[in-house]
Amino acid sequence: MQHGTLAPALARGLLKLKDRIDAAGIPSSCLDQTINIATWNIREFGKKPRSEAAIHYVAEILGQFDLISVVELRENLGDLKRVLDILGPEWRAVYSGVVPDDGGNGERIGFIFDRRAVGFQGMAAVAVPPRVKVGGEYLIQDRFWWRLPYMASFCAGSFEFILIAAHIRWGNGDTDRLAEIELLAQWIDVFRQSEQATTRDLIVVGDFNIPSRRSALFKAITRYGLHVPKALLADTFGSNLARNKRYDQILQYPSEAYPDSFADKGGVLDFHVSDALVGELFPPELFPTMTMDKYTYQLSDHLPLWIQVRTDDARAKLEAMAG
Repeated sequence: MQHGTLAPALARGLLKLKDRIDAAGIPSSCLDQTINIATWNIREFGKKPRSEAAIHYVAEILGQFDLISVVELRENLGDLKRVLDILGPEWRAVYSGVVPDDGGNGERIGFIFDRRAVGFQGMAAVAVPPRVKVGGEYLIQDRFWWRLPYMASFCAGSFEFILIAAHIRWGNGDTDRLAEIELLAQWIDVFRQSEQATTRDLIVVGDFNIPSRRSALFKAITRYGLHVPKALLADTFGSNLARNKRYDQILQYPSEAYPDSFADKGGVLDFHVSDALVGELFPPELFPTMTMDKYTYQLSDHLPLWIQVRTDDARAKLEAMAG
């Protein structure tokens, strides 16, 4: 991490943030053995330049993980570059283009990773629903996503996997979201069994706007076998600032060859803690007009959701070959 020389107030803010990071209990990853993966909706990241303090805080949070999926990454990548400069020369990003209409909201999906721990394997693409031939044309039928899911192939240790990220529309209620989630679940199920899938190990992440595991939306995304790793099953925390809604998800298909690929370690990184403590990160003497709404555009209205993944599956592969 290359924070450089900081003003005293910003240095104090980073120390407070580090205390909150320590409280999250995120275990260190181990080269070729484990990686920490996170998904984070960084609110409108890039729409307007963030303050110097916010950029340092975002970098510090991202730096706790090896691979992070970011939704609400906007068309302007200036703030992403500022964050990568702080993270250091070993950090890289791959990201989608934007859907230019209002439904796409000018958003990208990005994957930020530390190449010392995670290798990009070359495949990066958006999800495209099946097309039907109508006359002489191939057309997408009734359902589509407002923002296209994005995927990329990675490896860590001997573990190869595809990370698929989505940002499901908010809409006017659960009914608006349900069609997108059903389409995504169907698409992933077909994709993983196709030749396009370079590996059957898929990790599905993002902001699904699912309020809880008891909702019809959760049943829809898990209909074809995706499930929540054990470490994230508890309903005692959410990924919004109030920690009472699990809008963000990390899901996987069970791996017959390597069923223990997900460690029993995961949760949220609560950088917020309490509305009353906003001034610890954004002191009134430097941010006299700070409100909770402005705060969410400096950091976010979502917390990072994370999981630790075991990446040494060499023994499982040999056992499969040995029969």
